[in-house]
Amino acid sequence: MTVTMLTAREALADIRVVDADSHVSEWADLWTSRAPASLRHRVPQRKLVDNVPTWVIDGDKPLGVFGAMSAIHGSGLKSHGMEFGDWQLEDVHAACYDVKARVEYLNQEGIWAQIAYPNALGFGGQKAALVDGNLRLASTEIFNDAMAEMQSDSGGRIYPMALLPWWDVKLSVTEARRCHAMGLRGVNINPDPHGHGLPDLSDHYWDPLWETCTELDLPINFHIGASDESASWYGVGAWPCNRSGASQLAYGSLMLFVSNMRVIANILMSCMLERFPTLKVVSVESGAGWVPFLLEAIEYEMMECRVPFKVPPTDIFKRQMYACSWFERRDFANSVRNVGIDNVMFETDFPHPTCLYPNGLDYLTCALNDMTLDERRRVFGGTAARVYNLKAT
Repeated sequence: MTVTMLTAREALADIRVVDADSHVSEWADLWTSRAPASLRHRVPQRKLVDNVPTWVIDGDKPLGVFGAMSAIHGSGLKSHGMEFGDWQLEDVHAACYDVKARVEYLNQEGIWAQIAYPNALGFGGQKAALVDGNLRLASTEIFNDAMAEMQSDSGGRIYPMALLPWWDVKLSVTEARRCHAMGLRGVNINPDPHGHGLPDLSDHYWDPLWETCTELDLPINFHIGASDESASWYGVGAWPCNRSGASQLAYGSLMLFVSNMRVIANILMSCMLERFPTLKVVSVESGAGWVPFLLEAIEYEMMECRVPFKVPPTDIFKRQMYACSWFERRDFANSVRNVGIDNVMFETDFPHPTCLYPNGLDYLTCALNDMTLDERRRVFGGTAARVYNLKAT
């Protein structure tokens, strides 16, 4: 019997595909064009440092961003090593920063909507810690204003996640409400505020924020590389043989997954979600295949060590936690079923070095053919639409 293999586009026909993780390459005047005169020289901007255009904040503090943070060249070619580190905004694909070009790119790729994250201030805004409170708050608010404009200009195709002033829970609550009023659909936060003298995220100090996000149905996103503990991922942990060039990039990218395993493990072991049973938590760009192992390990260790819990971590995860996957395709259908069909979302990570590009959906053709139509609808669009409250326009 001959089995006809569907193409990726055929397998996803009539499905509104949602890419649950992509990035925006910040354009040169994103902050300076919106900042008050008193802060215009201090907000994030590009300056020459040793004759290299560099993102800085407060006039002279480098943000450590590789060029435009895009591995997609304006010619359409993709960098497969560190070549992209020297590319500036004028070198990369216009879809990295221009709304119209981004929408055209989505149309070409067969993607209906994209969730988007930042670069310059850190994936979780952790680099705001480099400067004083007034400047860090203004920089965060200006970024969110620009992202709300991008979402509106995209016609409901691009949905950036809001950064929060994670160094103060009252400010975070205020900004979450402000961003919700502007139409933004989720928030992004540094998972390790305790590294700055604050209580960790399970402490009751943060309850007002979780209550607000529950009330407004704003998912909490934890993007890999979004904390101080993983900010130096590129230079930590590798053996000497893996400390240069492409090997270091590959090793560092791999270890970022482990960083988010740490975050999810801490959330589950803290039992904080027992207090907020409808709060949605997303592990972004982390892959998904590790989830069943982690859940089984956590439950075993908590029981063996007599750590009290009321709701099993596996039940907590299935009820309100989500993982994002892009490169996993070996036995992907069964892997997703083991994690939970309603707990995995598709992503591309465009335009970063590990992204699915070009024709990213084609990479998953075999995996798509192993899934039922209902499973494809949920993993490749339905779950993300539900988590982020996306509605067809």
